[in-house]
Amino acid sequence: MNFTTHLTTHMDSVKESIKELGYIPVSEESKDIDYVAEIKRLKKEKNAVILAHYYQEPAIQDLADYVGDSLGLSYKAAETDADVIVFAGVHFMAETAKILNPTKKVILPDLNAGCSLADSCSAEDLATFKKKYPDHIVITYVNTSAEVKAISDLCCTSSNAKKIVDSVPLDQPIIFAPDRNLGAWIQKVTGRDMVLWDGACIVHEAFSMDKLLAVHKEHPKAKIIAHPESEAHLLKIAEYVGSTSGLINYVKENPANEFIVATEVGILHEMQKEVPNKILIPAPAKENNTCACSECAYMKMNTLQKLYSCMKHELPEVHVDEAIQKKALLPIQRMLEIS
Repeated sequence: MNFTTHLTTHMDSVKESIKELGYIPVSEESKDIDYVAEIKRLKKEKNAVILAHYYQEPAIQDLADYVGDSLGLSYKAAETDADVIVFAGVHFMAETAKILNPTKKVILPDLNAGCSLADSCSAEDLATFKKKYPDHIVITYVNTSAEVKAISDLCCTSSNAKKIVDSVPLDQPIIFAPDRNLGAWIQKVTGRDMVLWDGACIVHEAFSMDKLLAVHKEHPKAKIIAHPESEAHLLKIAEYVGSTSGLINYVKENPANEFIVATEVGILHEMQKEVPNKILIPAPAKENNTCACSECAYMKMNTLQKLYSCMKHELPEVHVDEAIQKKALLPIQRMLEIS
């Protein structure tokens, strides 16, 4: 077998693995390599940029060129001059990067890394819903598919949702999708009466109020801070409600020494770097899981091994239909301009 035939056979095997598994499994001979060193080498060799969300595992965050929330990642994706964008996050985030960079290669370690919130709102269902409110404009959270963005007027993130809603004239009615908790919170802080899509993030609805109050009783000086995707009864008792980056900034700037943090536990890695001498306590989940916290199983699908394989083969690649890409780009660009 010559080299070209061997390479073709190998790539066929890789593509078959992606089709079956959604990612490239690490071969036996690769299991003992230094993944950190190899990922750094591949990043330089391929002129690649690694963008990671705060909810990724710590090892991936430490390797990333930029770690941020959805808004920050959108900005970085829009301005990068890298040839390859490696998105250590979930599928809708990689799609957004591709929408902003249609000529660049965007790869995701595991195609199965989805989002319960995005799954709660299909383009078909939203299109049907829109027909009930023909005079309404549609603002969708970035936690949606490219197809949903393509039938939206504006996108938003938890960082800029208030600003986006405030930018809409008061006499213009709004449909806000898909997160009912974020939508209700924005209604409260803006005074706008919006039609809310009935979707939610399973991670942010997993917190136990009883357990949280018990933890607060043990740490009475701790300030409770929460992401606005959390349920309303939890937001009522929070000292501060804000986006992922907003929570980090609050902990940095607030003089308090203890915080109970109600969002996905991955945020604590970067947060602790910023405030090494403060005590950070993850808000407890209803489930009795190993970390006693709320974890996003989708975010944790990406691993160092998958990241290495993804960069080595430049697969799995994320594609967006050209017609969808052009339509989806408009609400994202409007969001970035307003922000």
